[in-house]
Amino acid sequence: MMEMIDKRDRAQIFRARLAEAMASAGQTQSALARALGVDRSTLSALLAPGTRLPNAQLAADCAAALGVTCDWLLGLADQPHPIQTLLAQALSFTPAPRALFDETIFGWHQAAAGYKVRHVPATLPDMLKTRAVVEWEYRASLGPTAPQAIAAFEAQLEHLRSARSDYEIALPLHLLQAFAEGSGYWCGLPADIRADQLDRLIRLADELYPGLRLYLFDGHNQWSAPVTVFGPNLAVLYLGHDYIAFRDPAHVAKISAHFDWLVKGAPTGARDTPEVLRGLRAGLADLESPFSAI
Repeated sequence: MMEMIDKRDRAQIFRARLAEAMASAGQTQSALARALGVDRSTLSALLAPGTRLPNAQLAADCAAALGVTCDWLLGLADQPHPIQTLLAQALSFTPAPRALFDETIFGWHQAAAGYKVRHVPATLPDMLKTRAVVEWEYRASLGPTAPQAIAAFEAQLEHLRSARSDYEIALPLHLLQAFAEGSGYWCGLPADIRADQLDRLIRLADELYPGLRLYLFDGHNQWSAPVTVFGPNLAVLYLGHDYIAFRDPAHVAKISAHFDWLVKGAPTGARDTPEVLRGLRAGLADLESPFSAI
């Protein structure tokens, strides 16, 4: 049952919220009165202490002019903005380039300084790739802008080195196996480039631990879309042509829990990942599944 509120309390809520909405919108009494088509004295009376409440038409006009809901002004709702506005703020689409090196992503990394960043890449983590792998993988889409992408990836790596954030990256083991073999997506990538890339992953996994933790999950038991969680306030799903950015804390927490599931189900911990990588590097084209040795 809805709680009944005394008229005096309702009027006090309305006055406080009307003043708050005006301040937030940068509206003076004179400007709002003109927008509403009423005398300034009418608005002054609504803002003055007392029990006066507006009629339904004036309350609705005030809400529309200030971009809030009438229910919020009258104390019937906790959120000031219409549901459409709240949804737009909580969920947005942003165009995504083929190589994820644009200023938007780097800005998200910078804004997450001090928080944990959790990442499931589409292939290998871009910031951990060698120049040769970047050039091979993105040459068709980047063309002459490849050096820009490489510089941006290196800037992200330097940010990782200096940031107070912890970075956790989860990869399916079969992706690394295919990379070492040069099969599937990586077919045609020369063996020496693959060897250099594995060496780089081993070196960075050792050098940056525990600030960087790499987890390898078994794709037979777990699966994940490419996604990044930037602390508690932003999670970004990569569709290929767009990012979907979630800013609602409940949705971010749900996606972060999905990452927890990947980590808990991984057959090896982050400390063991360099050894798995060394096994792939040693075998390269003729390898044995690292899981068989665990």
